[in-house]
Order: sequence, then structure tokens, then C-alpha cells
Amino acid sequence: MVLTAEIRKLKKERNAVVLAHNYQLEEVQQVADYVGDSFYLSKIAAGVEHEVIVFCGVRFMAETAKILSPQKTVLLPESGAGCPLADMVTAEGIREMKARYPGVPVLCYINSSVEVKAECDVCCTSANAVKVVSSLPDRRIIFAPDENLGQYVAQKVPDKELILWRGRCVTHAKVRQEDVKLARAKYPEAKILIHPECDPAVVALADFAGSTLQIINYARESDASIFVIGTEVGVLYNLKTLCPDKQFFLLHPGLVCPNMKMIRLTSVYEALINNQYEINVDEELARRAKQMLNKMLELA
Repeated sequence: MVLTAEIRKLKKERNAVVLAHNYQLEEVQQVADYVGDSFYLSKIAAGVEHEVIVFCGVRFMAETAKILSPQKTVLLPESGAGCPLADMVTAEGIREMKARYPGVPVLCYINSSVEVKAECDVCCTSANAVKVVSSLPDRRIIFAPDENLGQYVAQKVPDKELILWRGRCVTHAKVRQEDVKLARAKYPEAKILIHPECDPAVVALADFAGSTLQIINYARESDASIFVIGTEVGVLYNLKTLCPDKQFFLLHPGLVCPNMKMIRLTSVYEALINNQYEINVDEELARRAKQMLNKMLELA
């Protein structure tokens, strides 16, 4: 409680706002001013008037905030909070892909570095990927780096041909069809809600697939009272807070992202008091990346 009070005091003193992804620890979500998925937090980062943004997430998220609000100080409370999926694609790899498919636009998942974003034509999140792909005039589209999300989108937009990069979220990739079948047997009345970063065969068995925010909204609006959640465990805090009269169970015990869990309450405090760890982005890369992020915000 003392640390929470100190964080609130520091936020006022520094004119700071704390953004937290749904996968963050409960203690971090509790001190955040905004909690949500990547798309929601991108929109918030682009519009907040605060001088300092403390981004409780992983590096690509903090980079995105800096790109969208270059005049602000953006802090990532733990410098080692990266994303294995984002590391599976490189700017050089994207350039090689574009050379292999000349003239084909590149749609980049937000889970990517600023260097990769700068090589792409438009960005998307799991919440708006289907809408963005549907909005593009091109029939063929290169999609990187999450092939599971890409296959999910391809099924939703069959008139488009998606050329997929071979990358996967190591956390969501742990879920197997057998896990869903076991959950059906154990909780026959439950609705199973799964993130589209899971294997397509797993997603096909779900009652609903969507981003963390879409999963939360589905659970809030559903008449069902029991849910099995197939995404990172951090989302359960928000679900239980918003729907105290409903029951939520995790689909797989391995749905824990160690990078997201690096940030703790002490990390937020130290970020505010010591200005750590400040995110800086090359101006030219940021300019190019911002164009495709703005295009995403316009399309979605």
C-alpha cells in the first residue's frame, strides 16, 4: 500500500500515465491508469497529454508508444522485457521477403521491432487484423511474423492470399487440441475463449477467438457463467474483477509469459523515480514506422 501511494504521488509530480497490458501482474494492473490489449493501448499512447508514459508491457509496445508520441518520455520498467515472437523476424528478413514477392504489400503484426515496422506498409493487432486485411485493396499480402494469427485471418478473409512468415508466440503455441477436449469434458457448460495466436486447430475448437480485450468483452456480454480462457493468465485478473459472478479457468498451465511477468510494482516505482528505462527510437525509423501505425489507426 505504501508503494502504491508513492507511485500515485510520483505520477502526479511527473505528469505521468501508466499503461499496462492485460498480461501484466495484478499488482501492476492495479496501479495502471489504462489496462488493455495492444490496439487499445496504441490508441491511448497516441492521444494522452501526459509528459511521461510508463509502459508496463514488453519492448515493442513501449517502442510503439514512443513512435506515436515522440515528444514524450517513454519508460519501460524492465529493460529485459522483450518478446520472443518479435525476435523471430528481422528487417533484413522482411527486405528479402519483399524482393521475393515484388509489389506485394507487407502487413506487420504489432509484435515486432521498430526496425521491422519501418520496412512494412501497414500494421495490425490481433484485435483488428481481420479488418485491416479486409480493408487493403491488394489480393496478395505478406503477413509477419505470427503465422497462427495469419492463418486465422486467412480463414476469415478467404478472398485474400496471405504469404505467411514462420513465427509463433511461444506461450500460446503450448496449447494443443487435447487441452481443449479435456476442458470440454471437465467443464461441459463452459464457453471456451481462445486467442488467435494459438494453433489454428486449437482455435477451431473454441466457442470464440479474439484479442484479450475481445475475450473480456465476450465474457462480460455472454449469458454463460463458466469460461475456459486460452490466453495468457494475466487476463484472468481483469475478467474476475469485471465479472465477479462468473467463473474463469485457464486452458493450459503453461499460459504464462515470463517477459510480461518481469515488471513488478517496484519496477514501476523505480521507473518513475529513476527515469528507467527510457525508450529512444531512431528518428528515421520512427518516421517510417509511424506512417504504417497511423495507417492502421485509420483503417481500424
